[in-house]
Amino acid sequence: MGQGSSADSHPLSLEQLSHDLAHRFAQKCYTPLELYCFNSVFRSLADSESGIRYWSEATLCRFLELPDALGVGSVVFHMASYLGAFPFPSQAPAILTAEAMLKVVTILTERYGSVIKRRGREMWLRELYRSLAVYDRGLGSRSGDAEKESSLEKSGNEAGVPNIGGGSSQGFAVDQPIDDDEDEDEEDELILAALDSMDATEVFKHGETSNVHHSIIPTDNFLKMVELLLLIAPIDPQQSLSTLAPEISDKRISGLRNTANMILSSFGVEQHPGVTFKTFTAVISSSLPYLFDGLNPLFEHFLFAKDFDLSKRKSSTVPKVPEVAPVIPDNLPLPEPILREAGEILDLNVLSQLSFFIKGTNLFRRLRPLYSGNKAGFSMGSFEKAVFNWRAPSLLLVSGTLLPASPTNARERTLSDSLPPARLHNSIALTPSLNAESTTLTFGAYIPGHWRQSHKTCFGDPGTTLFQLAPTHDVFPASHFSTDYIYFNKPPTRPSGLGFGSALPHQTQSLHGQGGALHIPLGPVSLHLDDALEFGIFTHLASGGGSFHTSQLPCRKNKDWQDRFEIESLEVWGCGGDEEAEAQRKEYAWQEREAENRRRVNLGTGDIDADRELLKMAGLIGGGMSGGSV
Repeated sequence: MGQGSSADSHPLSLEQLSHDLAHRFAQKCYTPLELYCFNSVFRSLADSESGIRYWSEATLCRFLELPDALGVGSVVFHMASYLGAFPFPSQAPAILTAEAMLKVVTILTERYGSVIKRRGREMWLRELYRSLAVYDRGLGSRSGDAEKESSLEKSGNEAGVPNIGGGSSQGFAVDQPIDDDEDEDEEDELILAALDSMDATEVFKHGETSNVHHSIIPTDNFLKMVELLLLIAPIDPQQSLSTLAPEISDKRISGLRNTANMILSSFGVEQHPGVTFKTFTAVISSSLPYLFDGLNPLFEHFLFAKDFDLSKRKSSTVPKVPEVAPVIPDNLPLPEPILREAGEILDLNVLSQLSFFIKGTNLFRRLRPLYSGNKAGFSMGSFEKAVFNWRAPSLLLVSGTLLPASPTNARERTLSDSLPPARLHNSIALTPSLNAESTTLTFGAYIPGHWRQSHKTCFGDPGTTLFQLAPTHDVFPASHFSTDYIYFNKPPTRPSGLGFGSALPHQTQSLHGQGGALHIPLGPVSLHLDDALEFGIFTHLASGGGSFHTSQLPCRKNKDWQDRFEIESLEVWGCGGDEEAEAQRKEYAWQEREAENRRRVNLGTGDIDADRELLKMAGLIGGGMSGGSV
């Protein structure tokens, strides 16, 4: 299409270009069998009106098996109706015809790569944002007027997609034009690349842009979407959502809502009426890179016909594939549970939350409990015995409540004396609505290698990740400024404890404190657990420069805080399968045999007690060696 195209022909050209893009997606992104299944699924459930076959909101929700209890159906339909108009925002909301639905599936399953190759992932996130957002003309100039915020939320809830009979040609509010003199980056490279692939860039220049800088995702809508994403995070391709969550109890819904609120706090929704594009991209890229990955297998369901039997269809439209229906045995083994058993901290909701920044293939059906403080005892010795023989990645989770600003007993005073004299506000102060006394803090770390004693140097590698799960979701990946990732020093080494992001403690006396108290060195971004596993300290200095990067959340960036808390739960989970578990079991058995051999050793003196004393003097048994093992 050239510049000389008339305005009257413009709508028709957009319709034809949209049709051409859907055709190109079909050719480049799918196999003939996948297209056949897609068309079969679409036709079998489509409604028809005025000769147009389409899917309604109810049909889409029923096919995807979206739980009514979450109330997310309208949000998903809003998203689909926007993406169905791709790459022309002015045509949204789109009627979900077969062509529109094919574009929805192509985008949400990220199959567009063979057609659109420029900055695909980044622009994909932009399209997802647009599909969830509503437009607010006064967003850029308003400064928190409560009445207007309420009006915005109301408009967000009412920004549904009209029925097929009442669709508006003006599209979503987010796509409405505005006379804006600001020099903003309105060029949508994903749309431009799509049109460029069809030699249609001139159409793009005629106004097919939408200004994300004057849009917002309403908090309620985003909360519902995050709850759905938590629920579907473990779903496998072609796995029915009803089998993943056959019945959603009130307890599960409450858990989903609580976890979703922890995640939403990362976006600063308590200070704003919703999520802006700038905040959305900053938070997703820094702490939730896999948030939307569950949409991929969910929308893959369109490419599989449940009742598909090639042996019964032999028309020329059927792809050339073997005409023998697959034989599925009735006695298939039950799939491995997503989580073998829940812990005090880790449950299905927290597991899904972890999968938003740690690949789900490393977590789902692969976590095994190694250590629980409330079961094995809060001691470095029991921790070491349970964890150190695991030769695969592991997760440490710790939760507790904040300590008062001033020590109230001898134990808290001992901890306070061991810390550097400088004091910072706690992180709860950054969120005024939270109650410092009742809020539970949850921190953790992903350890890609195996644990060991830190006699001289720290261990870990750049894959180590420090994170916070509650009350605000935040992730602190490893940096290259320092390699002091992890240390583990148990008594009688002094000072002792377990640390992430701090230098290995050395036996040096501080000039501060009575009796030359030993001060624990705390890194700029660090987590320290004391040697009794009784207290924890998480420190965040915006100056950075340590082993972990500082927070990139807009609501926390460039801020200092320190959380000193009393540990209530401490868990370590091994990331591995049967092979790693068997290796750990064999290691335990070998150590027990060695310990027993040492206990039974006889030096020929005829006096067992004397023999044992000689072995102790030689340093071979005793001395806190857990029954004599080395």
